[in-house]
Amino acid sequence: MAEPAPPNTSTDDTTPPAAPPARSKDDVALDLLKFIATATGYGKAGSGSAGFSGKPATHSPEEHATALLELFARCREVVGRG
Repeated sequence: MAEPAPPNTSTDDTTPPAAPPARSKDDVALDLLKFIATATGYGKAGSGSAGFSGKPATHSPEEHATALLELFARCREVVGRG
């Protein structure tokens, strides 16, 4: 009589690794906003930037927050299309 084979306890190398958890569109839009703000220097007061150097823009904290919220809304629109 043949003995049954022992259960397979080794890892199967043909199984692909588990996919990372899906990110929400808001998370992706927030990362896009951070990238744009960093790449353009948005929010850095008094620093020079490439291009025309005119009078530095002075915005109130409320205007700055409003601009960030509008940028986030635009990022959400772009991410929502994809």
